[in-house]
Amino acid sequence: MGSFSISGRVCWALLLGQGVSLCLALAGFNTSLLASLGVDSPLAQSCFSYFSLASVYGAILLYRRHKLQVSWYWYIPVAFLDMHSNFLLNKAYQFSSITSITLLVCWTIPWGIILTRMFLGTRYSILQLVGSAVCVIGLALVLLSDAESDDGGGGSMPLLGDGLVVVSTIFYASSNVSQEFILKDGGLVEEVLSMLGVFGFLFSLVELFAFELEGLASVNWSAEMTWAITGYTLSFFSLYSMAPYVLKLSGATMLNLSSLTCDMWAVVIRIFFYHQKVDWLYFLAFAVVLLGLVMYSRNEKDPVPGHDLDSESSRQRLLAEPNPEAIAGNDSVPLT
Repeated sequence: MGSFSISGRVCWALLLGQGVSLCLALAGFNTSLLASLGVDSPLAQSCFSYFSLASVYGAILLYRRHKLQVSWYWYIPVAFLDMHSNFLLNKAYQFSSITSITLLVCWTIPWGIILTRMFLGTRYSILQLVGSAVCVIGLALVLLSDAESDDGGGGSMPLLGDGLVVVSTIFYASSNVSQEFILKDGGLVEEVLSMLGVFGFLFSLVELFAFELEGLASVNWSAEMTWAITGYTLSFFSLYSMAPYVLKLSGATMLNLSSLTCDMWAVVIRIFFYHQKVDWLYFLAFAVVLLGLVMYSRNEKDPVPGHDLDSESSRQRLLAEPNPEAIAGNDSVPLT
């Protein structure tokens, strides 16, 4: 990524973070479109999405002939957490309201802060915590607007849906923090994405055959459904292609804070497709969240966590194969 000045790094982190948030909104739009067409296929969506990551980034990794910088088995729990965070969140929409889910997704922020502090040794300044709080206040304005429009829906089993969201946020934060650790300790972006894709695809495929195949067989597929799944896959692929760079530039907490604007981007999408009128609170909320993101980023002292092991080589050995050739290979391949 090159050497960034503080202002340059902040700009890139903000820009990529909003790209991730926009892709998240597009993925949600396509999922809701599938639901409106009577298709309940979170595992099938995951299969296509993780397969796209494995195919593209796996091909890049093979073409460049890079050896794995991190042992393959470390990616199994990361992919498990990542895939099931997406699955549980999609399932929650069947039981709880959109407003409730949007509010509970904020739990990714404290989980991310706690996990990065515990496992990466990241230290947060008071101004960074204030910036995080400002982001949440911005989201509260969105929820206020939703409540006034009474467009959230009650949900059939709200307690179950809310519980699924909370578990999803724990999984999501854990996956993000794990990826941040791998990327900042020598992992290649292409490697992380390809291995996430491989194991995410395998987990999704096994569970699809176990739980979802019969339901999919009964669906009368149409061109609109196909386009919705294609749109979801492209959005997912773009999101995951940008997210590692946010993790490298500013960490998991910045990525989680950036995703708070997802609901505002969803409004923009609804305006474009449905010519929906927008409450002025959405624009104010977007500005407040961006202000909080700038506050957080500008007061970040160093994008490298204060994880105190004996040396950089010992941190590499924690993840690398106990093979002398594999360890020696770490010094020859730069981060991308």
